[in-house]
Amino acid sequence: MSSTVPNPATELRESIMALTRQLRRHRSDNGLTLSQQQVLGEVSRAGVTTPAELATRMHVRVQSLTDGINHLESRGLVARRTDDDDRRRQLIEVTPEGTRLLEWDRAERDEWLNSAMRETLTELEFNLLMLVAPVLRKLADGDDSR
Repeated sequence: MSSTVPNPATELRESIMALTRQLRRHRSDNGLTLSQQQVLGEVSRAGVTTPAELATRMHVRVQSLTDGINHLESRGLVARRTDDDDRRRQLIEVTPEGTRLLEWDRAERDEWLNSAMRETLTELEFNLLMLVAPVLRKLADGDDSR
């Protein structure tokens, strides 16, 4: 009987993806698709940005963001304006309503995750996970060119 040791990268990727699926399941319906939610979050992280800069950050084509940005704007979650320095450029930023929606969504998922960690993990596992969190962030923020 041979025992196969799982590939560490596969094990980590599958674990992160399973947790991501759970986080998505514990999100209330706010009327946004997952891609619209991602665009809103990325605009929030970027601050004032252009569609081209946003597309670069998200590794997509500008054309694929147009409908999402239009929907977010129609809901009052982002605002679009002309750049004063270059009238050809459009600037996009999150509105106070968009910020409220993001904060509510994040708080809801954080509440679920905190409860799940406290109910499922031992104190040692919880503490280990808190030590690993900055390491995962370091991986996530690493060089994208690899």
